[in-house]
Amino acid sequence: MSNPLYDNLFGKYIGAKTSFIETSDGKIITHGGFVAMASRLANVFKSMGLKKGDRIAIQVEKSVTALCIYAACVQSGIVFLPLNTGYTANEIEYFIKDSGSKLLVCDEEKLSEISLKLQDIEIELLTLNEDETGSIVELAKEQKNIFETVEANKDDLAAFLYTSGTTGRSKGAMLTQNNLLSNAKTLVDYWQFNNKDTLLHALPIFHTHGLFVAINVCLISGSKIILMPRFNVDELIHNIPKATVLMGVPTFYTRLLSKDTFNKKLCKKMRLFISGSAPLLAETHIDFEKRTSHRILERYGMTETNMSTSNPYNAERRAGTVGFPLPGIEIKITDPKTGNELPRGEIGNLEVRGPNVFVGYWNMPEKTKEELREDGFFITGDLGLMDKDGYVQIIGRDKDLIISGGLNIYPKELELLLDEQEGVLESAVIGVPHPDFGETPLGILVREKYAEPKIDKIEKIIKSQLAKYKHPRQLIVIDELPRNTMGKVQKNLLRDKYKDTFLG
Repeated sequence: MSNPLYDNLFGKYIGAKTSFIETSDGKIITHGGFVAMASRLANVFKSMGLKKGDRIAIQVEKSVTALCIYAACVQSGIVFLPLNTGYTANEIEYFIKDSGSKLLVCDEEKLSEISLKLQDIEIELLTLNEDETGSIVELAKEQKNIFETVEANKDDLAAFLYTSGTTGRSKGAMLTQNNLLSNAKTLVDYWQFNNKDTLLHALPIFHTHGLFVAINVCLISGSKIILMPRFNVDELIHNIPKATVLMGVPTFYTRLLSKDTFNKKLCKKMRLFISGSAPLLAETHIDFEKRTSHRILERYGMTETNMSTSNPYNAERRAGTVGFPLPGIEIKITDPKTGNELPRGEIGNLEVRGPNVFVGYWNMPEKTKEELREDGFFITGDLGLMDKDGYVQIIGRDKDLIISGGLNIYPKELELLLDEQEGVLESAVIGVPHPDFGETPLGILVREKYAEPKIDKIEKIIKSQLAKYKHPRQLIVIDELPRNTMGKVQKNLLRDKYKDTFLG
């Protein structure tokens, strides 16, 4: 039976004894061993009555078994839904209800809190811990290493990835087999991956870059992976001599440069450093090249499109740009008012079309229609330009979006929560520069006439309601927000006023 994504990523490795993953404790998992574990998990899902098209959500720490769950979903025709490990039980409840997931796999430590939150929802709960223990592992031990792969075609859904929404309601981006497979194949060629490569993997596996780019590219090319549980700069430095490629976000590179032990000698086996999720400062480019003789390759992508552009492998990697549209992918810059394409050099909305572009938002037909044009172009919400040489520059973003340490934060979600708090008349959340995270959220609170916001209490409520990465680094109380003649809050003035808050 045909299942394009499984056949290209996993099926070809059945019984293979080649090295696939090296864990932090030095354990080697072969391609064949990985695929066998995935098949056992697929049998677990089948025994639970799960079938093609059902959704499985996981909120677990990074592990080999977590990746095997992804493979098992592909083999079973089940839609895979990875969730940020920082999400609270309240947030998890929304994702489960919205997606209609039949199974949630979570860490044992979170099980009681989550099960209490989901007690009125018909869903199975299994556990998986970072140390590879848990109820799903025990169930898998009882299953066979062989599973009859479920037939699928390129247009079948393979995954949901939830992305923040400007209204505070997260959107489930639906990704097909072809979305994932076509993008991975393109990147293997463009970045010249092969079976001699070793990828140093320090990214989370709940978003596009760490999962569908890094893992899929390695599977197609036969590259080995050094799987770090999470980003740790000292561990990264320890592993670099064994690797040839590193995929990261700007924070990786600024922290590497802060270490005297990070130098050219350490990087002698490396051939490629990739960065994305937020722009690199020009000085980071310069310092990195001076230190290592390597020029970081910046690319551009998002949840809805996977990767859309990249600086070239062999030609000039131009600082301040995200390179060219990838082969088979179209980029155009359009007038925000008319939607007409603009000449090179002019700033406008960045739109993307290609086999990488998602098919819509789950249960949000109106939002899908708003952002996906009938001709297939996706309106990214980013402002950009294409220079005379064809390099794409990202000039700005949806004005509300904050990208902190590579993670997307929409202020509206925070503002809705802050506005509810005692003593708060209204609020504004802005992104301000941060030396480590690129930018970070700052909460501006307007006090009520006869009451003062209780900062400690508000911070506790935020902690209980929202993932840690979304928390404002500081809350500032003022008398009123700056507004224009139409009454709209002038966040640009706030950003300018507080831009140096965390810069010393």
